[in-house]
Amino acid sequence: MNKRQKSLILNIILVLAITTAFIVLMINVKDLLNKKEAMRAIRAVGQELLNYREQYGSLPPESYLTRIREKFVRLGTLNYRAQWIGFDSEPNTILAYTHKDYHSLATRGGYVVLRLDGRVEWIGKKQFEALLKKQQTSREIEMLHEKL
Repeated sequence: MNKRQKSLILNIILVLAITTAFIVLMINVKDLLNKKEAMRAIRAVGQELLNYREQYGSLPPESYLTRIREKFVRLGTLNYRAQWIGFDSEPNTILAYTHKDYHSLATRGGYVVLRLDGRVEWIGKKQFEALLKKQQTSREIEMLHEKL
């Protein structure tokens, strides 16, 4: 192989490597942005729910949530647990959550969680399932299985 052919092959390999790296980067950035947008949307929903709670003294019914969630795009399926939350519930009780399944290097699948005190956080799948299991009653679990 002469010098020109080696240079051409090297340039092709370099272009392929840069293109592959760019594609992987863009997939990671897209998932990261989607995760942040989902967290922003559930934070806004949480603010609406907390405003309702402050005004009326209780959590709104699911129909209220259904009406307001139309404004928010990146929520996906939002599971709302208000009917299982009593007045004596801890502030860190899970009020609502949505599952997000990402497969990129920067972001793994997990749950965007809205706590009763208004905090929003990202929790990994195993940690979330353990936390939810502690907070669920047997009746809530039965009803969830009936829905499926």
